[in-house]
Amino acid sequence: MQSKKSAGDMPAQRVIKKYPNRRLYDTETSAYITLAEVRQLVMDKSPFVVRDAKTGDDLTRSILLQIILEEEAGGAPMFTEPVLANIIRFYGHAMQSYMGPYLEKNIQAMAEVQAQLAEKAQALTPEMWSRFMSLQSPVLQGLMGNYVEQSKNVFLQMQEQMQKNTEQVLGAFGIKRPPGGQADR
Repeated sequence: MQSKKSAGDMPAQRVIKKYPNRRLYDTETSAYITLAEVRQLVMDKSPFVVRDAKTGDDLTRSILLQIILEEEAGGAPMFTEPVLANIIRFYGHAMQSYMGPYLEKNIQAMAEVQAQLAEKAQALTPEMWSRFMSLQSPVLQGLMGNYVEQSKNVFLQMQEQMQKNTEQVLGAFGIKRPPGGQADR
């Protein structure tokens, strides 16, 4: 499933059409594909978009959620019921607009930790790898420390943004909030 390259060696965005019969058609290969093949495009980091064949609406998020649902039902779920329940509770909550970017940045940070760990692990034999993991080496601790630090920074940025938004809303009503205190009326 190689995608064509466009000017500047950037991969062209692959278009997949979804038909009313729920079939997915890859316009690059001129063939119907399965959800598993779309999952492989994700794993290969191939840029693609899924469009409704009739309306042209972007259905990419819906297809990605379908893939997650299949993965979750596949026997080794990533999300526990309490995690899913908490995610659902964020919908309609004032924090909803912050949750997506927070999760995105944390998942990106974790992917970076994973990539660094994989890079360092390439030179290790199975015995060395086992020893590396059992000793909880400073490298692993450093990588996880970086992840925790990034996560903390993202949370602090969210907190600062919420504070600014609160001050703007209060200011719109003529209410001033002293630093670290209750709102004045």
